[in-house]
Amino acid sequence: MFMRPALRRSATGITLCTALWVAACGGAQQETPPAQPVVASPIDPATAGAITGTIRFTGTAPAPEPINRSSDPYCEQLGAATTETVVAGSGSTLQNVFVYVKDGLGDRAFPVPSTAAVLDQKGCRYVPHVLGIQVGQTLEILSSDNTLHNVHAIPEQNREFNKAHQMAGIKHTHVFSTREVMVPFKCDVHRWMNAYVGVLDHPYYSVTGPNGTFELKGLPPGTYTIEAWHEKLGTQTQTVTIGEKQTSDVEFTFKA
Repeated sequence: MFMRPALRRSATGITLCTALWVAACGGAQQETPPAQPVVASPIDPATAGAITGTIRFTGTAPAPEPINRSSDPYCEQLGAATTETVVAGSGSTLQNVFVYVKDGLGDRAFPVPSTAAVLDQKGCRYVPHVLGIQVGQTLEILSSDNTLHNVHAIPEQNREFNKAHQMAGIKHTHVFSTREVMVPFKCDVHRWMNAYVGVLDHPYYSVTGPNGTFELKGLPPGTYTIEAWHEKLGTQTQTVTIGEKQTSDVEFTFKA
């Protein structure tokens, strides 16, 4: 059937727009990760040790601030919410601290985990608030909320990205190409939503929960610089030496 040029252009435009809409609103947006070399673990488990510890907080913790979520009826109907900037637990412990080996592993190369790390948008928050991942590992970003979010990562060393999640069930994947501590995430639709992802080239990291504890296990004997990072209170480092099959316990204390 003959189609006039103007109609042909219009039909082509509609087809293109439809394709873009499907790509943006589909159930999954996949990113093909770069090929990673197969690396065997350089650690002898028979001699490996661990570093464990607790993050504490002294002084008066700032009270969580209420969040005004009235800009989105979906979020507002979920109930009251407060900020997660400083979360102190019982026993003066501190939550959401990223603890990792900053130095001491030399030029060892480590295998990339085959399982994905997961960052969810749930209850109009990022869950978890602080997350660790390895270079080359898949980050799976989900939305459990039936409202519009956008996942906006703002790294300095890696590639920035911004993906719309229009409804519950949307997900996409991302792979970081280089080490970076930390990568901030935000949602441009809901300004109160933020998270931080630590990207490392090794598996020795931990995020403190309500009890403020961490564990870096499977470390070869050696001397390490351990850093504890908090989004508001800054960073602290300690030098720790462990021997064969030894576990060393350390403590970090952040002040208000």
